[in-house]
Amino acid sequence: MTDKEFEKIVSTYEKLIYTVCYNFCKNHHTAEDLTQETFISAYSHINSCPPNALKPWLMRIATNKAKDFLKSAYNKRVTCTEDNVMDIMDTNAYSNSSENIALSKETISQITDEIQNLKEPYNKVCTMFFLEEKSIEEISDILDRPYKTVHTQIYRGKNILQNKLKGEF
Repeated sequence: MTDKEFEKIVSTYEKLIYTVCYNFCKNHHTAEDLTQETFISAYSHINSCPPNALKPWLMRIATNKAKDFLKSAYNKRVTCTEDNVMDIMDTNAYSNSSENIALSKETISQITDEIQNLKEPYNKVCTMFFLEEKSIEEISDILDRPYKTVHTQIYRGKNILQNKLKGEF
């Protein structure tokens, strides 16, 4: 396949592939990156594309790229503690004044309260995960729940927390 032919494939399917990626990650920049990765992978493996199945083949690559991204992003969590919250904040927006440090501690306290006020089953798993920093495996063992159930409860609890905290911050 020539570069011109592949350029035509990219121009034909780039919006579709972007949409597939965006529907998974809900982030414009990430969807753009995943779209690029999809076409790079497709270019590298164009010989393995089934005849007359280019569109579903590209969509499958995009879906797999997005799923892989979500799996890796889930494991890359950042935990905030009172000691390191100022390191995480943008130093251009916040100074190290005692007022801002007190505000940061208040914010952490507010988030902690929201986690503890979640309804079951999200309360226990989110407290263990976010505040006690236990792994999903540990929580699963402690609560005697399947790993996937705990994983889903943490995901849903996180979404509930984000929605509650959006208006406050």
